[in-house]
Amino acid sequence: MKPAFRHLLHAGPSRFEQDDQEPLWSELFSPERLEQHARSLAAAQPVSTHPPRWRSFANRNAENADVLREAYGAISDAVKSKRLITPAADWLVNNFHVVEDQLRDIRTLLPRRFYARLPALDAGPLAGLPRVYGIAWAFVAHTDSRFDPDLLLRFVAAYQKDDPLELAELWALPTVLRIVMIENARRLAVRIVASMKGREQADRYANALTGLATDTVDDVSLVSAGTASGWSRAFTVQLFQRLRHRDAAAAVALQELSQRLAAEGTSAEAVVQMEIGRQAAADLSVRNLITSMRLLSAYEWPDFVEAASLVNHALSRHPLFARMDFITRDRYRSAIEDLARRSQRTELDVADAVVAKTAAMSDER
Repeated sequence: MKPAFRHLLHAGPSRFEQDDQEPLWSELFSPERLEQHARSLAAAQPVSTHPPRWRSFANRNAENADVLREAYGAISDAVKSKRLITPAADWLVNNFHVVEDQLRDIRTLLPRRFYARLPALDAGPLAGLPRVYGIAWAFVAHTDSRFDPDLLLRFVAAYQKDDPLELAELWALPTVLRIVMIENARRLAVRIVASMKGREQADRYANALTGLATDTVDDVSLVSAGTASGWSRAFTVQLFQRLRHRDAAAAVALQELSQRLAAEGTSAEAVVQMEIGRQAAADLSVRNLITSMRLLSAYEWPDFVEAASLVNHALSRHPLFARMDFITRDRYRSAIEDLARRSQRTELDVADAVVAKTAAMSDER
């Protein structure tokens, strides 16, 4: 290979090429299966006696924001240069204001002091993070980032059959859902930009090959490109599509490409189909994320908290409580939280004790 083209395959990796974390793509669950998963999750998530770790959590959120903004810049540059982008990239760049809204809300709605009140997980891959973060993670992963408040209520209700949640966790849930969705958006954005850069690299290499059609075979060898498993799918697919039906020099490179893929147990056609499937999945996930972020911001979360809170259900057994307005009911729930923290009893224990005591009083107040 001539020195003029060697840099096309040996450029240093960008932060996007180095970040290979999978998007939150897990098996899609039916409502019934999601409820079963919630109960198994509750049984498998021990709670720590220590508060959740703030520094690593805050650093990751800040890094997510930086990566997303960098990805937006890369996609915007591609659009300005009139290069083709995928539907997922188009969705992300055209709706990035929605992402920015979520980033702003995350900074203001989950301050460090409130975060420290949330029970933390004691074991597993999310150890040290809030328990409610694990709940949000599972919900996002098994719904492909699609926000359905009724389904979320069923999920939380099923979880609480085995492990009641505190009021602070329920109030934190919408913000934590935003955080998990931003985490998923970051992972998808990394994939989108890496694929875009892989296609650009393949285009440059293909242009070099077709421009050297009369040169020797050695000048167009893929030897210095590394192993097939080291190439991105987008690079492989774009190069394969560019080299098909070309002249003799391109045919030599295409044959070597096919041989290298065959030696690793795959083929160009299989890689093409896999990349098409991943692009379609990324497109759907980004659409779901943008739509869900909008819905999260518009949803009436106080109604959700009252519907999901076991403390609220307990207090509602007293007829007077149900006739109060929301602000008054919320003051009662806040008092329950305060009593529980100072008595080392659970919020539900305190609520049950309050209702039992007031039931024996003649004065309704």
